Amino acid sequence: MLVVGTVITNAQTADEIIQKHIKAIGGSENWKKIKSLKMSGTVKAGDKEFPVTITTLNGKGQKVEFTLDGKQGYEVLTTSAGWAFNPADGESKIESMPAEMVKGSQDQLDIQGPLIDYKAKGNKVEFTGKEQIAGADCYKLKVTNKNGKEETMYINASTYYHVRSVEKVKGEGGKEGEAISDYSNYQKLPEGIAFPMFVESDGGPVTFQSIKINIPVDESIFKKPAGLDKSAGK
Repeated sequence: MLVVGTVITNAQTADEIIQKHIKAIGGSENWKKIKSLKMSGTVKAGDKEFPVTITTLNGKGQKVEFTLDGKQGYEVLTTSAGWAFNPADGESKIESMPAEMVKGSQDQLDIQGPLIDYKAKGNKVEFTGKEQIAGADCYKLKVTNKNGKEETMYINASTYYHVRSVEKVKGEGGKEGEAISDYSNYQKLPEGIAFPMFVESDGGPVTFQSIKINIPVDESIFKKPAGLDKSAGK
């Protein structure tokens, strides 16, 4: 009975934290209205700073566009494939994303995030305790999505904002590691949602200057240009 009681208490605590978090970021109704999202900002990598634009069509596709050293590159993710073109690295062909990476990145196409309607999405959430992040108490939620991807989300115990994610990732040779992302400078947008305007991760800190919601998105931007395909001519 003690074990059962502990499980029930943890489940109730997780759901309570989730509901307060969703309320803090604007409520599920406002987030469910978002069908497209275009974020524009700058990335700092070492002593360089370059512009980046991320366009997401909910549940369908995402395109990241950037300009580095005067050259334009991009990364695209859809429900079935992914690829990248980075001329700054001397590439002249598209690099296809491995199938396992495509599967593991599908959460990026969910604009609402993993906690809104998490049960309906097939996600599992477990409250695993508290920890301090930058001197602030945070609740730890272990999120396992339907594809088995694991992420620990840190929810600030005062603001109920999502301030850190630690994801399990696989590197070269299948070696497991962790990817850490920190979120801050939340701002309330006219649409009623709160959004982090600063994200720091292994790829470098990103500062967003513009967030556009529900603008028309031509789905053709997610199609692979055949002329640059590495498999072309084979």
